[in-house]
Amino acid sequence: MQKLHPKAIWIFFFRFLLGGLFFFLFLSFWLAAALTNLLIESGKGIAYLWWLLLIFISLIAFFAIFSWIWAKLTYRFWKYELTEDAFKKESGVIWKKYVSIPYERIQNVDIHRGLIARILGLSDLKIQTAGASAVVYGRRMAGIGAEGCLPGLGIGVAEKLRTELIKRAKGTKQGL
Repeated sequence: MQKLHPKAIWIFFFRFLLGGLFFFLFLSFWLAAALTNLLIESGKGIAYLWWLLLIFISLIAFFAIFSWIWAKLTYRFWKYELTEDAFKKESGVIWKKYVSIPYERIQNVDIHRGLIARILGLSDLKIQTAGASAVVYGRRMAGIGAEGCLPGLGIGVAEKLRTELIKRAKGTKQGL
């Protein structure tokens, strides 16, 4: 099985960091406001606020280190391959996910380059099928996602892989 580009670690890192940052900031502001009011009302003074700031900075550093470790693990366990009859992908650190997409089900293969991916010189390959995956948040459908997604491929590798997948998909539909 083939691995993603080594720079894909950075894509995973920034996704985890930005994804958790909003929750972390909300929780931090809420706790800081509550503790500041408590300290001022109790007469403990401003000295304890410096301790709160130190704890806040330590938590941010811990979260960044944890995000980096999780990104490296995610990269390590993300693999893909083209077999005779299907595209296969496996991913997941704790819970493994195995995806197998037969070539005859492939409808479209897209290359997406987000801001971070462009800076790193990488691409995301998205494989869409006739039975596309629905992206669901809560109880409502938020859109249609790609059934097969490979983040962090080199630009040349993504182009070659897209060409090969389209060729194999066409070949199976024409009975070749």
